[in-house]
This record gives sequence, C-alpha cells and structure tokens, in this order.
Amino acid sequence: MDPLYWKALILGIVEGLTEFLPISSTGHLILTADLLSFNDAKGKVFQLVIQTGAMLAVIWHYRARFLGVLRGLGREAQANRFALNLAVAFTPAAVLGFLFSSYIKSALFKPVPVAIAFVVGGVVILWAEKREHRVHCESVDDMTPLDALKIGLAQAFALIPGTSRSGATIIGGLLFGLSRRAATEFSFFLAVPTLIAAGGYDLLKHRDLLAWSDLELFSVGLATSFVSAFLCIRWLLRYVMRHDFTAFAWYRIVFGIVVIATAQAGLVDWSAG
Repeated sequence: MDPLYWKALILGIVEGLTEFLPISSTGHLILTADLLSFNDAKGKVFQLVIQTGAMLAVIWHYRARFLGVLRGLGREAQANRFALNLAVAFTPAAVLGFLFSSYIKSALFKPVPVAIAFVVGGVVILWAEKREHRVHCESVDDMTPLDALKIGLAQAFALIPGTSRSGATIIGGLLFGLSRRAATEFSFFLAVPTLIAAGGYDLLKHRDLLAWSDLELFSVGLATSFVSAFLCIRWLLRYVMRHDFTAFAWYRIVFGIVVIATAQAGLVDWSAG
C-alpha cells in the first residue's frame, strides 16, 4: 500500500477515536500529522475532510432522534426546543471562529502550544471533577435555551487547539447542571452543526487544493474516521454511566508534558513547532 494511504488510515482512526473524547481531536491530528510529515496544505485540508466521517457517525447512531426532530419541526414542542437549543449553543463558537480563526490558526496550530493546552485542559477537568455536581438536567430534553447558551460559550474555548471541543462542552455541561449522560449526548449533537460549519467554511476557502485524484485517499480517511468514531460513541456512553473524566485529565497532562519535554530536549523534531 502507498505510504500516503497508511497515513490516511492512521489519521482517520485518530480523528474518530478523539473527536468525542475530552482529549482534543484537533490537537491529536496536529501532532500525528506532524510526526507523519503530512502537515502541508493538502494534509490540513485532509484533516478537515475526515471530520465529516466522525460527524456522520453521530448522525447514524442517533438517526432516529434526528429524523424525529426533522419530522416534528414546527409542530412538536420537544423538536422545536431541541433545534433551538442546538442553534443557540452553536452560535458563540461560530461567531468567534469567523472573527478570529485566521489568527488562531497562524499562532496556535503548532505542536507546543497544543501541548500546553493539553496540560491546562487536563488541570481544568481535574478541578471540575472535584466540585460537587448539582444536576438539574437529567436528559437533553430537559435543557433550556439558557443551558444551551452556557454550553455554547464553553464550546467557544475549544477554538484554542488542544482544548477539546467535546471536553469543553461536556465539562461545561457538568458545571452548569447537566447529568453526565446529558452533557455527553449534547456534545455529540452539537458536533453536527459545528463540524458542518467549520469544515464547510474551511473547505470553501481551500477548495483550490481539492482534486478528484485525491478522492480515494480521502475516502480511506473518511471510512476509518466513521468506523472508529461510531465505536467510540457507543463506548463512551457506557463509560460515563460508571466513571468520571479524571483518567482523561491525567492522560492529557502526561501527554502534553511528554510533547513539551521532547520538544525542549530536541528528542523529537516537531517541525511545526
């Protein structure tokens, strides 16, 4: 197999496994692509494309829920509230991303800043898990637009690469009174409009880098991203019923320190850093 296809396979798996865990898919993709030397302009477009696979995994897993919402829009209060909550939660990151994405990508899409964000995010998760959780929303259907706005503001912190979109929304949900399952599921649902908007905007900007000859390569990444994300979603829903997120926090901290240490010692050539 062409080495490029192996890189596509690896990155697809990394995207799928990390998109919905509180460990930052963007950070892992930046670091992995850097190690694989697939971090040129086309490689960065590839990273955007394979996020679609993870998004499709959410849609497939919750297909009955999404179809029910679409059928009930304008007629059923629950469907209308669900759609409104997604729109409200999506807005803060969309607006801030549109205004500041170019600056963020030029300054922070590098391995060492990502590693620092890994460590900081891990510390925040540890702090959040030590707090008393007062739950007022047992399910996503109990959420109000104000709850959604708070989680949307939390998601905006994930514009900093390495922070983790899912981590920001899940931990934000816990801090704002959602149960673990509700916070996790809403993070899944919110990923759909967020990834569509972010990916579509960036692909439109870099459409000149897309070519039909890359279709097979991108398909490999999309397929592996879909499969690994689908398996991760099912696993995480079972995990949160019995565990907190402390293990992910320590993983972030250790991984971030290793990246920083190897960069400072010159043991790994983090070429983008």
